[in-house]
Amino acid sequence: MPELPEVEVVRRQLAGLLVGRRITEAWAHPSHKFASAVDAVGSEIEVLRRRGKYLIAELDCDRELIVHLGMTGRLCFAGAADAGAARGAVPPPRPTDGPAAEIMTPSAVGAADPYVRAWWRLDNGETLCCHDVRRFGRIAVCDRGDYRGLPTLAAMGPEPLEEGFDAAAFWRASRRSSQRIKTQLLNQRLIAGIGNIYADEALFLARINPSARAISKPRAERLLAALRDVLVASIERGGSTLRDYYSLEGAGDNQKYFVCYGRAGEPCVRCGTELRRRVLDQRSSTWCPLCQRR
Repeated sequence: MPELPEVEVVRRQLAGLLVGRRITEAWAHPSHKFASAVDAVGSEIEVLRRRGKYLIAELDCDRELIVHLGMTGRLCFAGAADAGAARGAVPPPRPTDGPAAEIMTPSAVGAADPYVRAWWRLDNGETLCCHDVRRFGRIAVCDRGDYRGLPTLAAMGPEPLEEGFDAAAFWRASRRSSQRIKTQLLNQRLIAGIGNIYADEALFLARINPSARAISKPRAERLLAALRDVLVASIERGGSTLRDYYSLEGAGDNQKYFVCYGRAGEPCVRCGTELRRRVLDQRSSTWCPLCQRR
């Protein structure tokens, strides 16, 4: 799933192309998860911002167009001719596993592709498409700041890169829950935008076991610093592409620099101990049993 860095990379690439543009036409898959995309027609995009893993386009009608990419979603541009074809019949679904399901490069996606779930025609003739193979993404149009229909967004914790968010506040918030620290990082209430990749990477750098249920203030300081380090580094490298994520400019490079995530069975880069993998609260976790003792 695209996490904070991947969504931020896409936001930065799209901002200059969308802000100031008016949506003149739209189409959406009839699923309730995408159907409201058409409600943005007639509105001008004033601001494009990110909240956690959500992209939020502030519209001139005091509403917001919100996109969550889910597991396999991405945004890309298609030609205007392709957009009209999206109204036609959708071909039979292609396989979603194995070599036949490889995601196309951004330049190959057109609005007539069967996995395009919504598109928006802009007043310059460009068409922005939301492509999502597995339909785990979400599109919503709501009144500005009214996230009652998006409970994860409504209850989301502070942004990790926000200047006003310090380690003391992070530590105090973590003390309010008895959940494992890894689970807290993933639930979006303690801190926004963190997923499995950056949780594993940051916990490893901070030398904190993912199953720990309470951390000291000094460890919270290390963890917040590590989170910021891995997020900023990933943004600078274009995000992490494991299979589905592509920005407008293609695959990211951050996956080449993983020190923990996905490396179970390999030696720890610090001590040489074999990294272990375990499922914690239904999510896979990788850690070093020596560097990350409980």
